[in-house]
Amino acid sequence: MIELNKIKVTPRDQQVLNLLIQGCSNKEIAGQLSISPRTVKQHLRTLFLRAGIREGRKRVRLATAAFEKAELHS
Repeated sequence: MIELNKIKVTPRDQQVLNLLIQGCSNKEIAGQLSISPRTVKQHLRTLFLRAGIREGRKRVRLATAAFEKAELHS
């Protein structure tokens, strides 16, 4: 299990993650945050690197961890 509190997550990273776990595409995330899809990809890439994630399945775990954290704080 990936623990988000051990990974540096900026407020913008958190916004990107929140939209990702809601099922938004990179293009949709970009539109909602008024940034480019390329910037969305960079936020995700940076988060994955900080978490040591290099595989697609682990990326799903990161999104799941973000979702669980969001549920705890609701």
